[in-house]
Amino acid sequence: MEIVQASAMHTNEVAVLFDAYRSYFDQAPDFKGALAFISERIKQQDSVIFIAFDKDEIVGFAQLYPLFTSLGMKRGWLLNDVYVLEEHRGKGAGGALVDAAVEHGRQTDAAWIMLQTYVANTGAQKLYQSKGFKKDTNSFYFYLAV
Repeated sequence: MEIVQASAMHTNEVAVLFDAYRSYFDQAPDFKGALAFISERIKQQDSVIFIAFDKDEIVGFAQLYPLFTSLGMKRGWLLNDVYVLEEHRGKGAGGALVDAAVEHGRQTDAAWIMLQTYVANTGAQKLYQSKGFKKDTNSFYFYLAV
């Protein structure tokens, strides 16, 4: 398993995975929208995307968005997306992608990396906990659609 940071040359392959990821979370397939979204993230460099290769095939990706902590006066990262094609799960790609995200956090002197996952996604929870992530017991997260 090889992990690299995605560049413009990986846009189409990442968009295919991103569309599959969104479909996994009950969103209607929209490759054209996925391609536009991923292209813009890479072009604007407003997210960091890592991709997992198994031989010559891209089998998964992780995407981080920058945040900042006022209290810590540092950058933080939101590990927003981690996805591995179903037929490649259990081979270490997910763990390697999380490791790459954590290493990126260290290299950028981030205060923390945060993530969220569905309550029912116990497989992902086990992976994150095995990598040292802890459930937040001090904060509630609130959402408002705008």
